Amino acid sequence: MINELFIAFWNVENLFDVETADRSEKIRKLIARDIAGWDEVLLGAKLGQLSKVIRSMNAGAGPDIMGVCEVENRVVLMKLAEKIASDGGREYQVAHADTSDNRGIDVAFLYDPAIASVSPNQTYQHWIVKRFATRELFQVNFEVNGQIVVLVGNHWPSRTAGQYESEPYRMTAGETLSYWVERIQQEQGNDVPVVVLGDFNDEPFNRSLIEYALSINDSRRVISGKNPYLLNLMWPILASGAGTYTYGGQWNLFDQIMVSRGILSGKSGWQLHGAAQIEAAAFMSYPKKIGKHQTEAISSCRC
Repeated sequence: MINELFIAFWNVENLFDVETADRSEKIRKLIARDIAGWDEVLLGAKLGQLSKVIRSMNAGAGPDIMGVCEVENRVVLMKLAEKIASDGGREYQVAHADTSDNRGIDVAFLYDPAIASVSPNQTYQHWIVKRFATRELFQVNFEVNGQIVVLVGNHWPSRTAGQYESEPYRMTAGETLSYWVERIQQEQGNDVPVVVLGDFNDEPFNRSLIEYALSINDSRRVISGKNPYLLNLMWPILASGAGTYTYGGQWNLFDQIMVSRGILSGKSGWQLHGAAQIEAAAFMSYPKKIGKHQTEAISSCRC
């Protein structure tokens, strides 16, 4: 019987289907530059690289559940799952729902059906009200050993328009997340195990996370507080100077994992096993800086 879950999250950076794939004309125009010349050969190469990284995690066993973002659709996610399996990895299934994002990119989960299951009526999308459409929060109630474990995937609005100019959008996302965490606890009980993970495009100390998502660095306050606080597991990593996103040679810790009071107290039947970490295998790194190239790393934890 499984008594431990290895959970990870990765922004897989524009995992689009091939240029000739069926998509709306609006989306086709918006991502035209991103998919120009993007054929089966190039997609296959990217899938192979993603598979290598995913299979290397968890001491070579791969994650039990992995959240991903910047994926175009279920079709390309299934291609990734098939590639992982054909390379000798796990035979993952996909939990996915199309979002309203302007570029058509989604948040989803890969999961091992030998460990976790998902009923069709146990996935939810929570809208973030914003002038221009963005990714919804994606909640999946996984069943593990007859018990519900709630995961909420996030991909908050980017900083493209400027950190402070775009900050109100992430504050809105944080407020939306906190509202739904509270609703989940009202429906499932205060001790329900909730894992919130994603690419938040903000640091753990930014207002969107602390003031609006109620993501803090005080486990006692999470356990005993009246509000739906979350413990952000990335604070110890932040202190080390490491990050999950680099652009122009500067690291940021945008990819984060947070847990609810039920996990911290152990009353949910689940608890933390060790600290969260950044997955950074040597073969994932570049030998030298390349201009303003950006790259994403993976955050993971054990519950």
